[in-house]
Amino acid sequence: MGLHRATGEITHHRFSDLPGFLRSGDLLVVNDTRVVRGRLRVRKDTGASVEIFLLGRMDGVGERGERWEALGRPSRKLREGMEFGVGGELRVTLLEKKGGGRWVAGLEADGPVHRVLDRVGEVPLPPYVRRSPGDPAASDDARRYQTVFAVHPGSVAAPTAGLHFDQEMLDEVRRMGVDVVTVTLAVGYGTFSPIRTEEVESYEIHAEPYRLSRETAAAIAATRGKGGRVIAVGTTTVRTLETCAREDGRVEPSEGMTRHFIFPGYRFRAVDALITNFHLPRSSLLALVMAFAGVERIREAYRCAVEQEYRFFSYGDAMFIA
Repeated sequence: MGLHRATGEITHHRFSDLPGFLRSGDLLVVNDTRVVRGRLRVRKDTGASVEIFLLGRMDGVGERGERWEALGRPSRKLREGMEFGVGGELRVTLLEKKGGGRWVAGLEADGPVHRVLDRVGEVPLPPYVRRSPGDPAASDDARRYQTVFAVHPGSVAAPTAGLHFDQEMLDEVRRMGVDVVTVTLAVGYGTFSPIRTEEVESYEIHAEPYRLSRETAAAIAATRGKGGRVIAVGTTTVRTLETCAREDGRVEPSEGMTRHFIFPGYRFRAVDALITNFHLPRSSLLALVMAFAGVERIREAYRCAVEQEYRFFSYGDAMFIA
């Protein structure tokens, strides 16, 4: 779908039509985070099954171990100090109970934890993507739920707008004179948490680690200098760019943790156009998209998407907003 912010015009396309929306001199900015295989199935000494779902890495990375926030199920039967072995390569210790089924978990391995997770963990698909034992699609998820530019491990969910791209598409837009650069934002579980406050302004978004390099900042400055557009692929890319943007629109290289919450009324400083999927109601992702295109414009676009039977959520369709 294409959505023109100024006029509200909505057009319908295939994603392969994207080059027709781009111009020589534009800049595509993508999130190069990589999803960790953070769903761990273990057993207690009694033989009972336990599931540890890694939500996000915390501070405290050691030579052999890391601390992660995790969900443990069934939580009522878990206790602080419990240890579990996973695949003979990873040891998980429940260090501290946080409430709501959440734990601080210690992970130790004889090597980089993210590499061990690639061998012993499962892909943490969103809860609305259900797989039955033996489902052929399950074996494809490890490949399909990563973007072609995924490099830096740390996310518990894919930056889904990037899933539409393949190498052929990237090569085509580069031949057009469109550069492609990266930022990194590790997507956390809180990305999918609904906004439960009565006033959207009162909502406190989860913190996520991000990085924007000097090379990407320089590419953005060069694009601005020659009149090109900065096109963000996905809401996580938008949050990273806007976290690093100054009031005058310049983007500075930076890294750290961001809680930048974008909702209607926000003045965008770094992003000219956006490629994004269709999001869940009452999510921070939808609030950001409404801030970018306008609340009523997005409501109408979603109404049309439902009418035209677009696919929603992680493996769904996308819209180009300019």
